[in-house]
Amino acid sequence: MSIASKIGCAPQTLNDWVKKVEVDTGQRGGITTEQAEKMKALEREVRELKQANEILRKASAYFAQAELDRPLKR
Repeated sequence: MSIASKIGCAPQTLNDWVKKVEVDTGQRGGITTEQAEKMKALEREVRELKQANEILRKASAYFAQAELDRPLKR
């Protein structure tokens, strides 16, 4: 009987867990769990900043156009 069946998981799942621990402990090359989490957080931040920049760009264009359309004061 395999270890995977003794703990109630699929052999591939157990193999994935072992590989992940080996990467996280430096026994195997690859991206650690901590690095993957940081990368995910940075990608989310970049996405949010791009959205904010797009909103600011559109607002700037809107207000610039409104300024051009405004009658001149004398």
